[in-house]
Amino acid sequence: MMVNDRHVEIMRHEIWQQLREEAQELVQREPLLASHVYSSVLNHECLGSALSFIVANKLSDAVVSAFTIRELFDQAFVDCDRMLTHVAHDIKAVKDRDPAADSYLNVILNLKGFHALQAHRLAYCLWRQQRKELARFIQSRTSEVFGVDIHPACKVGHGIMLDHATGIVIGETAVIEDNVSILQSVTLGGTGNEQGDRHPKIRAGVLIGAGVKVLGNIEVGEGARIGAGSVVLKAVAPHTTVVGVPAKVVGKPNCPCPAESMDQNFLDDAISRINDSHTSAML
Repeated sequence: MMVNDRHVEIMRHEIWQQLREEAQELVQREPLLASHVYSSVLNHECLGSALSFIVANKLSDAVVSAFTIRELFDQAFVDCDRMLTHVAHDIKAVKDRDPAADSYLNVILNLKGFHALQAHRLAYCLWRQQRKELARFIQSRTSEVFGVDIHPACKVGHGIMLDHATGIVIGETAVIEDNVSILQSVTLGGTGNEQGDRHPKIRAGVLIGAGVKVLGNIEVGEGARIGAGSVVLKAVAPHTTVVGVPAKVVGKPNCPCPAESMDQNFLDDAISRINDSHTSAML
């Protein structure tokens, strides 16, 4: 096992142990939730088993049982060997970035952005195996249950946070790299009925604010920030902040990875840009 793989294995084990401790504490503190917590966490031997149980029970319907979807998850963990690694990075990302996520247990039990993302990872695994109709079924149920519509072919890295998540729509040829944070009502879409590679490419460390629309086969560079409500129609340079309709550059983020800081006050960026312009004019 390589050093990085060993590190991830340790992280995943630590997350699972912390989850179990949090679950046991919750059972003592809130007995009414004991059955739910035991079924979802304490009756399982590992993170993957607990995750598949939780998400499968949310995605199941009158025709496709939770047991069937759990089997799909369990096989995906084997076939797509990085999937559980991505899960561990995702749950840690949410816990680290979201002040409302006060425990790993809260993330895995209650946060639908996390659930929707893991359902997408299953759909993506099925899509790669050419089980496209089954992948589309998982996509459809994810959209119905969580209000998040991600095409099964969309490539998504690890350490992703879909905060609140309601209304997120992501197209077929979109790419989301590692350590990206996306808030509710975001669209990564096309500009019409064009064919082929037609959706945005979101590079590592990007923060996308609520209600943002990024349209077309354009790149949002590493470490960029997009202000809430913006419509992005042109490429965004790395480590810049864009805001508006259409979006324009207003400055630079105050850290290399805005997705981790989650700082959505873009006014400081604009003031900094104005000050830099004044300084340059005086020289």
